[in-house]
Amino acid sequence: MNFHKELWLFLSGFGIMFAILSWLQDLGVLFPEPNPTKGIVALITGSILYLLVAKRMD
Repeated sequence: MNFHKELWLFLSGFGIMFAILSWLQDLGVLFPEPNPTKGIVALITGSILYLLVAKRMD
């Protein structure tokens, strides 16, 4: 895979997980107040999503 495609897939994984965490936050399931924890968790879970899904697409 080329660099641009890998970067796009990694950023997409982060965005997907950030959206899911935002949805869970709106439901009141986690992070009742805005804080940087959501971004850190999205980065970690987005990286896992990238490794599990995007790396296998090659």
